[in-house]
Amino acid sequence: MGATSGPGRQAGGTPRAALADLLAGNRRFVSGQPVHGHDVTAAAAASGDQQPYAVVLGCIDSRVPLEAIFDQTFGAICVIRTGGHVLDRAVCGSIEYVVGQLGVPLVMVLGHERCGAVEATVRALRAGQRPGGSLAHLVDEIAPAVTEVGIDDPAVQPLAIRRHVRRTVGILRADDLLAGPVAAGRVAVVGGLYDLATGEVALIDPG
Repeated sequence: MGATSGPGRQAGGTPRAALADLLAGNRRFVSGQPVHGHDVTAAAAASGDQQPYAVVLGCIDSRVPLEAIFDQTFGAICVIRTGGHVLDRAVCGSIEYVVGQLGVPLVMVLGHERCGAVEATVRALRAGQRPGGSLAHLVDEIAPAVTEVGIDDPAVQPLAIRRHVRRTVGILRADDLLAGPVAAGRVAVVGGLYDLATGEVALIDPG
């Protein structure tokens, strides 16, 4: 019934309930019937303690605003965005904090079609030229997914996007502070893929 009911709407709920709520919000978004959209008052953002039920790690791509595509209001989800949802110590520490201190039961890694970071990695590997600056870190972290798919595969980019999501999920499941809660079933780390054409999120590594 209402989007604000159920144990997944607050910290400490079950991974299954949190995932169901997150995907239900995406279905509202896809159908053009959002409950929250952008019509959320400033008071809603400032009232009370935060009780997020999920943390979503996504890409910085401007076409993938995470709160909007999951139709979530202020305080419902924690959002982390990096180029190609690449991990570093700050990202992992942030996820560890949200899970350990706020009791969030669900971590979603969300990739998306036509990811520019993956495309840049494919170009760099094919040219044999590692980019300068911190962009090199993104390429280095995405490169294993591209290599596993095969740089000469005609579908390397879409396949590498999916592989990179699965690799990121695997790294987080093995994280020192997340592995225990994941093994105990208190926390789930899942992977998803956002379709830029339809707005739909599909699970590609549900755990």
